[in-house]
Amino acid sequence: MLHNNLLLQIRESLNRFSAAERKVAAAVLAQPRTAISASISELSRQAGVSEPTVVRFCRRIECDGFQEFKVQLAQSLAADVSYLDMDIRPDDSAAAYKQKVFDSVINSLLTARNQLDNTVLERSVAALAGARKIEFYGFVASGAVAIDAQNKFFHFAVPCVAYTDLHMQLMSAAALGPQDVVVAISHTGRTKELIESVKVARQSGATVIGITADDSPLARLCSLVIAVKVPENTDLYMPTISRIAHLLVIDVLAVGVALHGGVEAAKRLQKMKTVLQGRRLSGEETSSPQHD
Repeated sequence: MLHNNLLLQIRESLNRFSAAERKVAAAVLAQPRTAISASISELSRQAGVSEPTVVRFCRRIECDGFQEFKVQLAQSLAADVSYLDMDIRPDDSAAAYKQKVFDSVINSLLTARNQLDNTVLERSVAALAGARKIEFYGFVASGAVAIDAQNKFFHFAVPCVAYTDLHMQLMSAAALGPQDVVVAISHTGRTKELIESVKVARQSGATVIGITADDSPLARLCSLVIAVKVPENTDLYMPTISRIAHLLVIDVLAVGVALHGGVEAAKRLQKMKTVLQGRRLSGEETSSPQHD
């Protein structure tokens, strides 16, 4: 079955290709428009491999042959905004870099949204809604997402905490039980420390929800995997797309848990909102002072 975005499929499959196939993938990703117009012999020369290797590469990505590969690549390229002129240049105006940043993020978020598995989301929401305790694990950018998740799930009257330190994760994971849920966050799913913490959590009987790449070592350890497939833009100035996508997935889960809680959850959220409103300055208090 063909992926609905061949370029994305190639990016995600890099670790599964042979060394020679990876050379073909690199050539295609580096110059996809050139690959569309190239003959099989031209592409093999560009990649530094044999023509049979190019054929094997096409079959590995579920294309019947080289011609079908080029058709699928052309369709994918036409739909992939990330291959438009998104590179930020030193001489870009505010209008130019504003549009590039927004367009890049919006395109990636729409891709992630369309790939989320609704059944997995529903099962994840049910697990979170029924948890005795929820813990969020992540490092660096994913650690920031974990902290944001703690702030959101705090509203649901379920004990929750974010740990971004390995030793804290390991100690807490060792004390978990079958009624507890861990949400492990990682773009690559290959962070050794996070994998170590998740192993301990699983050994303790906890349910582990992974927000990560679905073909990763982390995903293979998780009870449920919310697969987030967004290519990272390597441009020096571009925001980390995966972090933004993960934040939105946390928002989706939080909305699901709130809806799962029904009327009581709505009352509790409204009460919290009312309390906070009392801590804000009124319009009169923030207006400029009047002079006699």
